[in-house]
Amino acid sequence: MKLRIAAAREGIDWLRSGARAFARQPVALIGLPLMLAALLAFAGMLPLAGPLLALALLPAGTVGLMEAARQATQGRFPSPAVLLTALRTAPQGVRQILLLGLLYALCGAAAEGLAWLLLGAPPDMTALVNLSQEKLADPATLEQAHAAMRYNLGHLLLFAPLSLAFWHAPALTHWHGVPPVKSLFFSAVAVLRNWRTFTLYGLAAAALMASATLALTLLVLLLGAPALAAHGVALLGLVMAAIFSASVWFSFCGCFEDAPPEQG
Repeated sequence: MKLRIAAAREGIDWLRSGARAFARQPVALIGLPLMLAALLAFAGMLPLAGPLLALALLPAGTVGLMEAARQATQGRFPSPAVLLTALRTAPQGVRQILLLGLLYALCGAAAEGLAWLLLGAPPDMTALVNLSQEKLADPATLEQAHAAMRYNLGHLLLFAPLSLAFWHAPALTHWHGVPPVKSLFFSAVAVLRNWRTFTLYGLAAAALMASATLALTLLVLLLGAPALAAHGVALLGLVMAAIFSASVWFSFCGCFEDAPPEQG
């Protein structure tokens, strides 16, 4: 496993590769993130330690989604069992990925607590549901929208270091056997050393989302079917989530020279 400095343009290639993987297995790559989200939501509803358990299982689930993208690229259909990829290895590997998950849960709880201290409670966004022309003209609605934007931006900035450290960590721990703490360090270094590539990667994802949203809006206006908008937005969100989820695998391959073994 050796760090690779990717050319900036490769960030677009990662997203493009994610889109190609999605095109090969769209049902699986939409369904698996939904299934993982449902499993984590169920875990989060358990009493006492439920939310921490959901966070702790996320790195293992991330490995499963990356393996799904790899299988889709190879022309195989990823079954739901792929989500258990990280938990179906040798006991040492399972302990390592669960330890990484525990670190993620603790860091996530700490980041959430810091967000509460610095940003306060999440703003009330009830006025932003079912927007109408009257609501948009109401200064109180605009103030709630601005408060929500400020809170979300602050939340994003506080969680950015966590995302940076854990971006490649699950893959490094699972496929390369890197101990959890070292995998966090190597992940952060990989992202920072490839910051130009990741910047272009993020901009390409935002541009794709904006273009797809614009195309959907024009289609709704041309057809004169506003009821189509809600369904279209939901489907668009699922497709974009699937493409981005698949692209994470390619970002890992782009940042490290030694590819994982053929069988995950």
